[in-house]
Amino acid sequence: MNDADYRWPSAAKAWLDLPAPIRAEMVAAGAESWREVFDGRATYNKQWRLARPPVMDETSLGVLNAVSDRLAQLIFEACRRRAGTAGELRRLLNVPDGETRLLDDDEPLTEALLDAFRPDVLLSDGVPRFVEYNIDSSLGGAFDADTTVRRFVDVYRRRGLTDRARLAAAPSAVDRRFAAIRAGLGLPDGARVAMLIDFDAEYPGLDDPQRFIRLLSPVVERAAVSGMDLVIAPVSQVTLDDRSRLVADGAPVDGVFRLFVPNRVTPSAGVDALAAGLAAGTVPMWVSVAAWLVANKRAFAWLWEDAETLPAEDRDLVHRYVPRTWSLTAGLLDRAVRDRAALVAKPADGSAGVDVLIGRETDADAWRDGLTRAVGRGGFILQEYVKADDVPLDFVHIETGETVSAEVPYSIAPYLFGRRPAGACIRTGFPGCDAVLNLARGVLLSGLLVTD
Repeated sequence: MNDADYRWPSAAKAWLDLPAPIRAEMVAAGAESWREVFDGRATYNKQWRLARPPVMDETSLGVLNAVSDRLAQLIFEACRRRAGTAGELRRLLNVPDGETRLLDDDEPLTEALLDAFRPDVLLSDGVPRFVEYNIDSSLGGAFDADTTVRRFVDVYRRRGLTDRARLAAAPSAVDRRFAAIRAGLGLPDGARVAMLIDFDAEYPGLDDPQRFIRLLSPVVERAAVSGMDLVIAPVSQVTLDDRSRLVADGAPVDGVFRLFVPNRVTPSAGVDALAAGLAAGTVPMWVSVAAWLVANKRAFAWLWEDAETLPAEDRDLVHRYVPRTWSLTAGLLDRAVRDRAALVAKPADGSAGVDVLIGRETDADAWRDGLTRAVGRGGFILQEYVKADDVPLDFVHIETGETVSAEVPYSIAPYLFGRRPAGACIRTGFPGCDAVLNLARGVLLSGLLVTD
């Protein structure tokens, strides 16, 4: 991957390159149709909806996907240089035995662990900066991203806008994931596969499992097109039969994939049954939970530690796209206190913005206290602060129906399944939002609209 000659356009360019009349009609269409577009989609935001999806040109998306793929390989290689098995990596990361459920310490680290990943990317001065990598089967947002952007495109098609400009949804993350599952598990046509969900976790809609499963009926239909009989099941309710096969919704399954993270799954008899089946080798699962260890943010620090030993092209890739990252130790505490405005502290195995400290948004005493506690707990990283570019977007106020344009930060999370690009989940801010972009703080989810 050689992107050295690529000059990234501003995040607004693809949108502004569309003719002004088409842009106006797109916003008007979204303002009228937002209930249709976002029906059943996950969000905590009770005030705003997007009037249009974020837009990226096809060339930039292609380069972004290529960089994403190569950086994932470099992260894996940084781990593999230090550990040969999941257990060796777990111990190196100081992850307690048993904290990561379903993990086989003796499992060799192989590139099969890169079958599903989604980096979190911020645009800063127009250049993508990769602040985190989610490497696991439990990548959220794929269905919401697919659904919203395809509904927007359907609205535009009904109005004839797709006849006047190329307005296409990015490749389906749902479809690409199912193709990767079949290939990764070697499943025959018609195989019965369980999507396992922890309905006791915190995510919008999980409090009503039956409604949540009904909303996912289009996913079941897409699985059928991919040659699989998909059953959506609470992980707490699966069992093993007398042949140690996993039973979900009354019948054995030929394979499973998780939509829960292995260090926060709610303990249950079903999780114990899944663990026993995996240990017995009777339950094929896509992807091994060892991938969760590869996603540990300390690998970013290892990338920087190793950068000067990499081939020049890979070294430059790390320097250009990965913020400088360190493992947080007591020896770095004074420096981190002094450089507060330039740093972010994160749990190395965290997600959803939990326990993240942004130096410039934290007063000096709280920053020092937070870092001191983090050093005592262990397992934190320091990362160079990345100022996300504000991007113009258009919103609908739910109560008034008013359309508002605002410049807000957003993050791009491109999916790659089986190392193939599969669209992206875009988390956008909204008028008056703060800097941390996650569901709990009301961000809005969308897929990505692709233009020429």
